[in-house]
Amino acid sequence: MKSTFRPRLLNGQTGDPALLLNLRWQGRALLVDLGRIDRTPAPVLLPIEAVFVSHTHMDHFMGFDQLLRIFLARDTTLRLYGPAGLADCVEGKLAGYTWNLTDEYAFTIEVTDIGERQTTGWRFAARRRFAREMVGPPRPFTGVVVADPVFTVEAAPLDHRIVSMAYAVTERTHLNVRTDVLAASGLRPGRWLNVLKDAVRAGAPPDTPIEVTPEDRRPLAALRDELLVVTPGQKVAYVVDTLFSPGNVAKVTRLAAGADVLFCEAPFLEEDLEQATRRYHLTAAQAGALARAAGVRRLQVFHFSPRYEGRYGEIIAEAQAEFAGQEPRYGGLERGRAALP
Repeated sequence: MKSTFRPRLLNGQTGDPALLLNLRWQGRALLVDLGRIDRTPAPVLLPIEAVFVSHTHMDHFMGFDQLLRIFLARDTTLRLYGPAGLADCVEGKLAGYTWNLTDEYAFTIEVTDIGERQTTGWRFAARRRFAREMVGPPRPFTGVVVADPVFTVEAAPLDHRIVSMAYAVTERTHLNVRTDVLAASGLRPGRWLNVLKDAVRAGAPPDTPIEVTPEDRRPLAALRDELLVVTPGQKVAYVVDTLFSPGNVAKVTRLAAGADVLFCEAPFLEEDLEQATRRYHLTAAQAGALARAAGVRRLQVFHFSPRYEGRYGEIIAEAQAEFAGQEPRYGGLERGRAALP
């Protein structure tokens, strides 16, 4: 079956972190982290509606200006989520430019600061020269930062000497069309299939009419039962810039539990464990151990240090060996331990 999420590391495994999640057939996209994106064509970036920032170190946030440049003249709202203080960073970025000619622009940026116990929303509108405005009162932080009809996004704060936010994007329900049945019925694919899927996800009544053509309306239940295969939704988890510590391990394994794919940093080889620990980063083996303990289906490591140029294959091999449990260095994780070997 075709997947709804189409994840892609815009800068590969060695460049700045920026994970694009396209929602197949919907013309929508999410971006996790905002490193360098100036080499990505604008049409690839324009479907982005929300950005989930781990933290604002330069290699995770320097792409903000490029995204701003692409979206500035558009009638849309771009939403950013990240650790408390993200709105301060956005405000600082915007303050570096002059906005005397944007009074008629409809573009707006909405920022959600994710604190330990609550989230706070801020708005920066181009027509108001990006003056900062609070959006309603703070809300309790329960772990879920976005509850879309199609997906949810959970966040977990990790320790990188500052907060580095990890994320999990989960499809609510995975709906595939039985293309053979569709063809045999004589019905033509079209936007009505997305309308049908949206109605199913929303829990609409079985007799809800779905307009297949202007002359053909059919009840939701009949179309659903005939054309759709309903399965549990996909899950994509993202972890970057974090120390291998008991607290972080517990948060990562809980957040990423059962994910279809875990995108996890692996800047260092295990031979440089001391350096990794001092820099509050993971080794490749630690990334593999986290993936194994979380029970994910696939591990994709990235964010490699350039010090290993020419040896990147060793990073992948080390991570995958630990993930597969081949002579594991971190075999205690399944028993709830995060001790170093």
